[in-house]
Amino acid sequence: MTRPQVAVLDYGSGNLRSVMRAVERVGAEVTLTSDIKVAESADGLVVPGVGAFAECMRGLKTIRGDQIIDRRLTGSRPILGICVGMQILFAEGIEHGEDTQGCGAWPGVVEALQAAIVPHMGWNTVEAGEGSRMFAGIEDERFYFVHSYGVRDWKLENKPPYPKPAVTWTEYDGDRFVSAAENGPLWATQFHPEKSGDAGAQLLRNWLAIL
Repeated sequence: MTRPQVAVLDYGSGNLRSVMRAVERVGAEVTLTSDIKVAESADGLVVPGVGAFAECMRGLKTIRGDQIIDRRLTGSRPILGICVGMQILFAEGIEHGEDTQGCGAWPGVVEALQAAIVPHMGWNTVEAGEGSRMFAGIEDERFYFVHSYGVRDWKLENKPPYPKPAVTWTEYDGDRFVSAAENGPLWATQFHPEKSGDAGAQLLRNWLAIL
């Protein structure tokens, strides 16, 4: 059986090698790339990301990654965003007083978590969204988080032609944030599936199944 071709977008941010190894282990052929044609033509595109929202957006725009994301979504070609790679899919991010425009694939604002202890670091559970394919078979598992910012108010009900999104939430220290979302070809996680053991590996297999 032919292995799906997955591109990991290299724009100067993210745990690239660990993401690549994790996706390879679950059955994909993986290429690290900043080339527009390669990123647009792959069966699936992974957008990783660590660090500051504004810095990630600058790096993304340097390689025209925002255009790559937009074109893939226009063609209903799957994308998986991870950590800040999820956050930059939203309309804007507010960090250290700096308001930065995101890719705008989803409306919403990335803002500081309202928790007494940040970053939110370690293992936590999720409340899988209704109809989730991402969490099929792993709804009750825990996943690994490292972040101080997130989306605390989901605004999107539907984005034609895709069905109503499955939005997954997580509680942390009295706060509540979007820990994952899936909307047609666009999937994203605030946690790191590549660091989440067997549960993370199954999530990646679930994603490969839609390619």
